[in-house]
Amino acid sequence: MEFVERLKSAVDIVKVVSEYVPRLEKRGVRYVGLCPFHSEKTPSFSVHATHQFYKCFGCGAGGDVIKFVMEIEGLTFYEALKHLAERHGIPMPKQDRLTDAEGRLRSALYEIHELAARHYQSALASARGSGARDYLRRRGLAAELVEEFRLGYAEPAGQALARRLEREGFSRAEIEESGLVIPRQEGGWLDRFRGRLIFPIQNEAGKVIAFAGRALGEGEEPKYLNSPETRIYKKSYVLYNLHRARKAIREADAAVLVEGYMDVIALWGAGVRQAVASCGTALTVEQVRMLRRHSDKLVVNFDSDAAGAEATERSLDLLVEEGMRVRVLALEEGLDPDEYIRKYGVDAYRARLAAAPGYFYWLADRARKRFDFRSPDGRAEGLRRLLPAIQKIPDKLERAAVAGELASYLGVDAGLVLERFRKAAVERRRQPARQPPEPLAPTELVLLKSLVGDAEARRQVLPRLAALRSLEKLRIRPIVEAMAQLEAGGTAFSYAALEARLIEADRVLLASVVFADEEDQESSLLPQAQACLESLEYKDREARRAELRARVKAAEREGRLDEALRLAAELSQVE
Repeated sequence: MEFVERLKSAVDIVKVVSEYVPRLEKRGVRYVGLCPFHSEKTPSFSVHATHQFYKCFGCGAGGDVIKFVMEIEGLTFYEALKHLAERHGIPMPKQDRLTDAEGRLRSALYEIHELAARHYQSALASARGSGARDYLRRRGLAAELVEEFRLGYAEPAGQALARRLEREGFSRAEIEESGLVIPRQEGGWLDRFRGRLIFPIQNEAGKVIAFAGRALGEGEEPKYLNSPETRIYKKSYVLYNLHRARKAIREADAAVLVEGYMDVIALWGAGVRQAVASCGTALTVEQVRMLRRHSDKLVVNFDSDAAGAEATERSLDLLVEEGMRVRVLALEEGLDPDEYIRKYGVDAYRARLAAAPGYFYWLADRARKRFDFRSPDGRAEGLRRLLPAIQKIPDKLERAAVAGELASYLGVDAGLVLERFRKAAVERRRQPARQPPEPLAPTELVLLKSLVGDAEARRQVLPRLAALRSLEKLRIRPIVEAMAQLEAGGTAFSYAALEARLIEADRVLLASVVFADEEDQESSLLPQAQACLESLEYKDREARRAELRARVKAAEREGRLDEALRLAAELSQVE
């Protein structure tokens, strides 16, 4: 057994979580309490004692004991391992080997990206990177910052990185999976990044998982080119610089969200260490939840041009819905943070940051520019545009307070604002309630519980289940296929290993089934799994018989007697 699995077997997740969530209530094999990763009044956070896994059905957080320590303490994977090992008296090995194909591929991708980062750094430091270094000097980036953020340069030649990866012995599949090369029709590869300044993108553990390349030529498009998504890079789950900034975010109890990589680096160099940026994408709920684990306070400091203002407004709805306490810093003269600091200095920027107003003041200023609040129609339209953002505030008292402040700031009657709230509430009540997702069919529900809970059921049932023609129609198909991959790869089964191979929708489905159990199942689940399988096999045969009968009749009607006889023989075998 690998060290990670030995560690997880030796450590009880319930005891670890209870150190941070003191009022866990036991419900059978589950423990329920208030989620430590987001604010809530009704418990939606569960820890499963049997599967050694936690899941919050409010914010979506979930994982094994290592993931919990990483998230709650802000540690890297290795740091969390070391923390748990030392606390429980388990000696750490020098190196841990990955055994399954998926693990080996992910490990290779991390190695490729680390090698690529060093390759780009070397190119920047060489004579070929003089133009890129001149650009960085013009932007005021000191050599220490360039080194800290591991900036690099992709040569314009086009195949330097691809050839180096080949020389290092990586397979064709690994090189192409990295997304750092583009296959050529005539064979070989072309480097994805050519003639660009390179910004490595790192995950919360500090590992390089992707790159962004900035064009250096005037008018060259796109200005920024980003890595495609891969097995180790999902852009909606990554915030640039979070691995460095998280400590400062916790200490300041606030984060700063900016638009660009250069803004983050400039703020870091000026001593504002809590800045992060999304990686070439609109802000996502996953990114917001990553921030909220460190602080629920945020200053949005996007560019002040029209595009930046639109991006700010789009982000506010999501941030408020997720319970973030948001302020907006709009710098004058259309300057971005990097330009502002170079022009006015870091002290001026810090003063503006500290005085950044609540987001609704920024929205109100936007509304006043668009609508004439001196006229009744203008006031009505302005309020109509403003109230949806305020209605998303989860807390009722805070909502009312913000509405009152908004009315005072805009110079309108508070009663008018409250009346708008009442009308909107009535309209919401009239709207049909969202229908809950359709529950799993009983056969699928019992089958999934049995397969997750019993190794013998997985060994005997999974091969026959994979042979079913109707498997494609089952809602649990992706989960079953992921289980089969684990079995085939020789990886020790665990809830965490299974969950890691699923997309979010299937993770939610799996958790909704497993975490619904109140009682542990001590007896074998194999008979239940076999009964469910036999029911599915029977339905499979009935569907096959009906299909063959229809095909026999069709062949007879159309005079294809040989085919009719062949199909009839096949039907006889099925029966």
